[in-house]
Amino acid sequence: MQPAHDAPSILDSRWQVFVRVADLGSLSKAAIALDMPQSLVSRNIALLEQQCGERLFRRTGRGVVLTEFGEYVLPRVSHLAEEADALADDIRSARGQPAGEVLVGLLPSAVDQLAGPLFASVTKELPGVRLHLVEGASAQLEEQLHEGRLDMAVVLREDEASIKDAHVLARIPLNLVGRREETLFGRKDFPLAGLSGIPLVVPGRPHPLRGRLDRLAVEHSLTLQVAVEVDSVRLQYEIVAAGGGYAIASVLPGRLDPRLASSRIVGPMLERFVVLVDTPRRPHTRATRAVRRLIERLDAFAPTA
Repeated sequence: MQPAHDAPSILDSRWQVFVRVADLGSLSKAAIALDMPQSLVSRNIALLEQQCGERLFRRTGRGVVLTEFGEYVLPRVSHLAEEADALADDIRSARGQPAGEVLVGLLPSAVDQLAGPLFASVTKELPGVRLHLVEGASAQLEEQLHEGRLDMAVVLREDEASIKDAHVLARIPLNLVGRREETLFGRKDFPLAGLSGIPLVVPGRPHPLRGRLDRLAVEHSLTLQVAVEVDSVRLQYEIVAAGGGYAIASVLPGRLDPRLASSRIVGPMLERFVVLVDTPRRPHTRATRAVRRLIERLDAFAPTA
């Protein structure tokens, strides 16, 4: 993450570039994460190597790997970089409100609930924070978190075991979704066993929901008939509306396409978890902690009347 324009410079920025390249194992990925040309990333590394009199990276066909000397200096430089970021943030924040850029990823289904309220809250309560919102599928957001391109993101987790230290924003049951006129939707609940033999519009492998459905099929002796594989929920709904089969999705109250109807899957009831996850690649600043607290208290996924 680029430091705010008013942040004091504590550590030579070239070493920040070194740490990001080492984390990602790629000059091009580091350039994207740092929002700078790849040529500038290469130049920074070359200057560091010239100053050190030693190679920091060895180029391979798949990216770069640390040399023995690079492995020797990385832990100490990483520690210094974290300390420098924290010190710069403390110096900046000591003057008043938290300040700096905060990158937040949102699921498409969370945009309506969170984007507007979060922007309004940050504008009102955290005027020194520059909010950068990114929309993407859960798998895309998880990848960006892993690469350090986001500070935090709202993503889906399929079971409680996968939540770990993430903050749960909502527990949402899985529903069978079909056209409104379909006779299957004359009741609130739909038995899991009833999924056998009906045409399904579901994500392709290795999507986490598809993996979960495959496991459920084995555990409950179901015969799942996959009519169409579509990874986007919006696309699934369009195929369902066109008569292509039935989708399995999390449905928020009052948010379903009016052409469609849904029934909660039971026997057992299946839940998904909307969670707020932090990147493991960089430490929190006062700004990121403040934005995180705002998201946690927005209660954006409460049922609507």
